[in-house]
Amino acid sequence: MAHVSQKKKEIVKHVVEQLKESPIIGIVNMQSLPAQQLQAMREKLRKDVYLFMTKKRLMKIAFEQLEAEKPGISKLAEYFRGMPALLFTKENPFKLFKILKKNKSPAPAKPGQIAPNDIVVNAGPTNFAPGPIIGELGKFGIKTGVENGKLAIKNDTTVCKEGEVISDGLASILTRLGIQPMEVGLDLVAIYEKGVIFTKKVLDVDEEQFISDLQKLARDAFALSVEIGFTTKDNVEYLISKAHKEAFSLGLEAVIPTADNIDQLLIKATQQGNALKSKIEG
Repeated sequence: MAHVSQKKKEIVKHVVEQLKESPIIGIVNMQSLPAQQLQAMREKLRKDVYLFMTKKRLMKIAFEQLEAEKPGISKLAEYFRGMPALLFTKENPFKLFKILKKNKSPAPAKPGQIAPNDIVVNAGPTNFAPGPIIGELGKFGIKTGVENGKLAIKNDTTVCKEGEVISDGLASILTRLGIQPMEVGLDLVAIYEKGVIFTKKVLDVDEEQFISDLQKLARDAFALSVEIGFTTKDNVEYLISKAHKEAFSLGLEAVIPTADNIDQLLIKATQQGNALKSKIEG
């Protein structure tokens, strides 16, 4: 790094040291984050998280120096967004993402901002009276109709894809519709841990859905094990009970007397005898 100034060398050295010490390294986007909120987040997370911001080029140089020690870390540079900063922590990535997400607040879109996710205008009524607004909405593929004297949006419409720039016109329309697609807070884009990079789409787990999916998997696994007769500590009592019921039914069907079914066989024989007697006498 002969072409790099001493100050920049020191910054790279500092980043390398942090990369070595931290088992978990994240990339956050701090664009449009108010200084006051950033300070509050630093204070809240300071025991568990260290945030450091520098030039992208210097971060890339530090990644390259650690590539042999931490394979794949250079790929973190692919997740630089807006104003990227490094996040160093020992905290569980999913728990950390949840904390950061909880501390975000919705905000209206401004012209020139990058859509953090697909922006969708949902179908439903609006407060707009028919007029020029129909053409303005139509520019973004939003189809409308008139219901009870007001415009209604007919279909859910994606007006901006994730990563696209929000135009002046779209920002205005979203504000008028009361849609706040932006989030103010630390935007955790990706995390590196033990050679694996987790993107925010992976980290953003719906806990209720996740638990529901696990419960369904457990039910399906239980049903399959019972179906094929595979014994486990969880199904052994059920399998024994099932086997007992099937053996009992088989004994009745084949008229094989046992201590468990003799009463049922006698009742069955009596009923058959009475039926035969009635048939003969009739």
